[in-house]
Amino acid sequence: MTSLICGSLAFDTIMLFDGRFSEAILADQLHKVNVAFLVPSLRREFGGCAGNIAYNLKLLGGDPHIMATIGQDGAPYLERLDKLAISRRNIRVIDTSYTAQAFITTDADNNQITAFHPGAMGLSHQNKVADAGPVKLAIVAPDGREGMLQHAKDCAVLNIPFIFDPGQGLPMFNGAELIDFIELASYVAVNDYEAELLMQRTGLGLENIAQRVSALIVTRGESGAEIYADGKRIDIPCVRVEQAIDPTGCGDAFRAGLMYGMLNDMDWPTSGRLASLMGAIKIACQGGQNHHPTHIEIADRFANAFGYRY
Repeated sequence: MTSLICGSLAFDTIMLFDGRFSEAILADQLHKVNVAFLVPSLRREFGGCAGNIAYNLKLLGGDPHIMATIGQDGAPYLERLDKLAISRRNIRVIDTSYTAQAFITTDADNNQITAFHPGAMGLSHQNKVADAGPVKLAIVAPDGREGMLQHAKDCAVLNIPFIFDPGQGLPMFNGAELIDFIELASYVAVNDYEAELLMQRTGLGLENIAQRVSALIVTRGESGAEIYADGKRIDIPCVRVEQAIDPTGCGDAFRAGLMYGMLNDMDWPTSGRLASLMGAIKIACQGGQNHHPTHIEIADRFANAFGYRY
């Protein structure tokens, strides 16, 4: 049985700003922001949450199936997936739209400002989970609003355990809708900022959310991560890197490691550590899909970092 990755496929235009946003934006003038950033470095990458998660799962030796929508300009992405031997059977081409586009500016402190055009992603609800066939584990990652709602309901009806990963799509939903997602999901994965927003909108604390799912995962950047499961909190250490080059896609790499551990019945500490390692491998490379370790190399790096093999 396979894993189903419901989420976006996008082209990422990534720009690097040599300074700090905090020094370029006046805090007392936020009501009338008019600011430009000089970005000496610019590149275009394959991205989107579903694409990034599937890419990292494939590196680990998984069998990810992407459920997403792509636009009239999406042929290069489809060709790439074919070369990577990642199934695109559940990717729908929308001839009247462009593929989703993200324009990401990263500063010297790895803070990011992103502008996002949804394009074909807005029609992701046309995809149905039932069309994917047997699925062991799914993830509902950032996608079109109606698509995320639809795919969560589809998974619940089909008794497919899934991770609710709202990501940067979280602000699209009100408190009641987010509670519905939590009730339908088997797992919830958020970063520390998203966790605060999730609590604010739902009125639920982390422990309350954790009680409603099999596990709640909160990532905290260089401080590692926390997994709330089985009535306890498991602290996951961050894997240190010599140089943090680009945070774009690190959360997706983390989720891929997490899913691989879950699909292979690893315990939570091991799944979390593998997720942390995947995030560290990704941050040392530019772009969301330009790192190329083999699954054997990943296993060796895990053993070196944690003193045992998964």
